Amino acid sequence: MTDPVTLAAQVLKEHRASIDRLDAILVYTLGERFKHTQAVGKLKASHDLPPSDPAREKAQIERLEDLAKQADLDPEFAKKFLNFIIAEVIQHHKYHADKT
Repeated sequence: MTDPVTLAAQVLKEHRASIDRLDAILVYTLGERFKHTQAVGKLKASHDLPPSDPAREKAQIERLEDLAKQADLDPEFAKKFLNFIIAEVIQHHKYHADKT
């Protein structure tokens, strides 16, 4: 018979291993996402398009809020997360625009 502390330690270890795998997935997914947004920034810069697209950003936030609800994730958290990413993407786009 396994004592409760040993059992709890094993369950904790399994949860942490899952968290570590998911963190890796998040990082690689964000890396892939930023490869595409960098390409978009270069395309926008080469065609003198503005770095930000408020209509697209609004639609994306609404879409992410809906996805968050479906995933049982706090929609406000999802909105803050996407706003953070959008702000970073806009900075990248401005960088590319300034280079042209």
